[in-house]
Amino acid sequence: MDLSKIDFVDSSGLGALVQLVKHTKQYEEGTLQIISNARVNQTVKLVRLEKFLSLRSSLDEAIENVKKS
Repeated sequence: MDLSKIDFVDSSGLGALVQLVKHTKQYEEGTLQIISNARVNQTVKLVRLEKFLSLRSSLDEAIENVKKS
């Protein structure tokens, strides 16, 4: 999921991301990689979800992480 052009994420957006990750893990449909930027990273770190959400800084990094798993 590419959020690199997003300027703001509120609690509803974070809740939706958490639900997507849970759904992905529950049904083993792969891994959800989230391409992010500094503003999104800041919000995610503020609520301490950086380890739960797979934040990546670029598409190449996200693809490389999928290949490893």
